[in-house]
Amino acid sequence: MARIVLVMHKPLGSAFAACAEHILGQKADLTVFDVAPDAEPAPLIAELSRRLLQNADEATLVLCDIFGATPFNIAKQALKLANEQGLTAHLITGTNLCMVLKALTDQQENPDKLSESVRLGALRGIVNADQAT
Repeated sequence: MARIVLVMHKPLGSAFAACAEHILGQKADLTVFDVAPDAEPAPLIAELSRRLLQNADEATLVLCDIFGATPFNIAKQALKLANEQGLTAHLITGTNLCMVLKALTDQQENPDKLSESVRLGALRGIVNADQAT
């Protein structure tokens, strides 16, 4: 199974985890790395990289909220460091609750297939309710 890591603006990652637990009826099997608004990126990059490398043999999917924002930049740099040490991981941004639930319910060993499945899950979760039948 691939490991799921949420790297987001605080408290969004924790809120997604709590909501997933509520919906799924069990503790969500994921790692939350919330980034405070006043956080200094450099130590967080090192900390996240260490956490990612704790299970370097597991394929990893990292989900971030906003492309180009501080949590994304921290995740991108931490993944670069971890990848240099053998971690296989994918990074997807624009995370919504549909993506988190899809990642948790469709955990696959193949990170390429999982990341695409999660990305497509996000698109299927976006519906114009005025036009839904």
